[in-house]
Amino acid sequence: MARIAYIRVSTAEQNTARQDVKFTDYDKVFTEKISGKTTDRPELKKLMDYVREGDSVTVESYSRFARNTRDLLNLVHDLDEKGVSFISLKENVDTSRPEGRLMMNIFASLAQFELEQRADRQLEGIAEAKKEDAELRAAGQQPKHYRGRMPISFDAEQMKIEVAAVRKGDQTHEQAMKKLSLKPNTYYRRVKEMGL
Repeated sequence: MARIAYIRVSTAEQNTARQDVKFTDYDKVFTEKISGKTTDRPELKKLMDYVREGDSVTVESYSRFARNTRDLLNLVHDLDEKGVSFISLKENVDTSRPEGRLMMNIFASLAQFELEQRADRQLEGIAEAKKEDAELRAAGQQPKHYRGRMPISFDAEQMKIEVAAVRKGDQTHEQAMKKLSLKPNTYYRRVKEMGL
């Protein structure tokens, strides 16, 4: 049964001393100077490979260990699968104790709730966009939204003028694209769609 600590600061310039003093009597300490936003944390990977059943991993706080609640739950789950307990000093959580496991379950429920709320808001936004587009179509206007992505806005009349100038030899297709701020594939697709 090894007591293992994980220390992380966000940049190489930051000092780990504040965290170091809390873990002087631990069996093994993994120290990382890297942003928590990245999933590529070499010392964390070493820690996950190093731990064995019966070990405990201690951090100063959740924010030193995980990027967000979902990341925390995944890491704690991986530790739990190996029979390793997780301890966070600041939040006073220890998953080897019933109350620590309860806290993790609460976090999991909150993360699931947040995920479902986000999905509901997204569906509401899509429904509202479809309704708005239907109203614009009914009024004979171009809809604002397309499935999958926003359309590249352009002026159809200006398109006709620029393509006509190309046909007369007054400019090249490349010059027309530049004036219309369109990429080649979009430009030629619009030319085809408009029958120009």
